Amino acid sequence: MKKNRLLHSLFLTMLKIGLFTFGGGYAMIALLENELVNKRGWLTKDEFLNTVAIISSAPGSIAVNISVYIGYKLAGIMGSVCATLGVCLPSFVILYAISLFFDAFLSFTAVQYAFNGIRACVVYLILTAGIRMLKKMDKTVFSVVILGITVACMISFSLLAFKFSTVFYIIASGLLGLVAYAFSILKKRGEQGRQ
Repeated sequence: MKKNRLLHSLFLTMLKIGLFTFGGGYAMIALLENELVNKRGWLTKDEFLNTVAIISSAPGSIAVNISVYIGYKLAGIMGSVCATLGVCLPSFVILYAISLFFDAFLSFTAVQYAFNGIRACVVYLILTAGIRMLKKMDKTVFSVVILGITVACMISFSLLAFKFSTVFYIIASGLLGLVAYAFSILKKRGEQGRQ
């Protein structure tokens, strides 16, 4: 009975996230954090930040990946199925309905204005999620340098119209993190060898 309640709660929570989030995975990070950390307590803030970092570097949609993870963590395979179904169902139903009369739908002036408003809101949602994650990030010299280099590269490449996939930023940052970890291990071993 308790597991059924948890599955039901997982489905409804992810359905709510899938239904009320526009703009893709990064736009839903703020809503995910609010639901999974603040309201439900299914993840701690540190777990959430680590989960977002790992899921962002994994292939596939952030919404689906986090649904699979949180569902499996809380209720195994059935939890993954319920959470993923919940987050995907609204998009599927809406896109299917739109596809039935897509051309007529886009010709409405009100729809065009609504999409313009939604685009502005998506920028705000992504910026808010980024600022929250920045506030919670451990402010080590390494993380601040990586953040500075990434922001400088993104701005420079955007201004110069140089196409550079965000995947490369993630891979490069991950590799630099591994290099820093290897150096810290070597440093500890060197200090232990001198003692």
